[in-house]
Amino acid sequence: MKVALKHWRVSQKQLIQYDVIRSSDVFDENNDLLISSEKNGGNRRFVVVDQRVYDIFSDKIHKYFRQKGIIARIVPISTGEANKSISNYTSLLEELDSFSINRRNEPIICIGGGVLTDLVGFVASTYRRGIPRINVPTTIMGYVDAAIGIKTGINFNESKNRVGTFSCPQKVLLDKTFFSTLERRHILNGVGEIVKLAIIKDSNLFTALEKYGKACISSKFQDDKGDLILERAIDSIIQELEPNLFEDNLSRSADFGHTFSTALEMQKGSDLLHGEAVVIDCVFSSMIAFKRGLLSKNQLDGIVNLVLELDVLVDCPWIEDTLLWDALMERTYHRNGLQRLPLPCAIGEHIFVNDVEFSEVHIACEFFKKWMCEKWKKLSILI
Repeated sequence: MKVALKHWRVSQKQLIQYDVIRSSDVFDENNDLLISSEKNGGNRRFVVVDQRVYDIFSDKIHKYFRQKGIIARIVPISTGEANKSISNYTSLLEELDSFSINRRNEPIICIGGGVLTDLVGFVASTYRRGIPRINVPTTIMGYVDAAIGIKTGINFNESKNRVGTFSCPQKVLLDKTFFSTLERRHILNGVGEIVKLAIIKDSNLFTALEKYGKACISSKFQDDKGDLILERAIDSIIQELEPNLFEDNLSRSADFGHTFSTALEMQKGSDLLHGEAVVIDCVFSSMIAFKRGLLSKNQLDGIVNLVLELDVLVDCPWIEDTLLWDALMERTYHRNGLQRLPLPCAIGEHIFVNDVEFSEVHIACEFFKKWMCEKWKKLSILI
């Protein structure tokens, strides 16, 4: 056995600090938040915009940068889970490499939903070993979740977010006026993430959704109650993320709704949006909790009734126990050998379990399918 003659240890504490700022009309000529940088001086910006957002706001976007004296390379890109790919990643790298920007004071600007902030975040975190970026989420999903955290990534080998990095944005600008252009389904998609937080860690948010959720969906969150729900959801997710940004602790309440949903979302032929798959997962996981005696019948009814009242659950007739079990096994690898499955034990409270067996998944799956058939039959009678 050889004895080490010398041992070096390199150690540095990295300060992680970025701002999440609620604003209005980020393209207003009097609003400098979009072009201000932590280190001023640069007048060039590489701007990636969701194609649908660009179709609506292209004139305002071009006018804004022109008025600010910014030389902007504006790149519209189609999104959707299928576009969070290696080919789009390399395509954006090529576009970026052909447009010289300073490495520290000319941040990339990403304007779009969660798919785009994940993709562009991965580009920014790997180009020249990391350059700053500003996130401007245009969907509720991005507003309360994807754009706020520091995870970036793309899909690989038919697996969601299999390749990615931890990389924080320079800032996140929240402008809910974008929601007024969203279709109802994409409003509900983002509501799915809010429902997740309400069930697993915030009973007051759950109550707010019961009282105001339906009206907020109708108004596309443009009223004061919409602010109340959005801000409470953001408070909740930041409380979860801040002490564990790099996921050193793999037992995370934010993983509720994200154990079985990845398989549902990535299933061939599936057109489920992320938030829709998350809500199905939340209901299914709550049924496992009920069968374990963690939730009462009234508490489970409260969860499923909220989901139905808000209309965020979609039909999923091909849900099967083997598919969900395989998803749990894959997440177990991802969570370093333990299931670390968050389950609600009351509205707004949770525990983590590591001993779910296939039989439980099978029973919950049958329970879910029976419940789904009964609920939709009742709804069709009402309709």
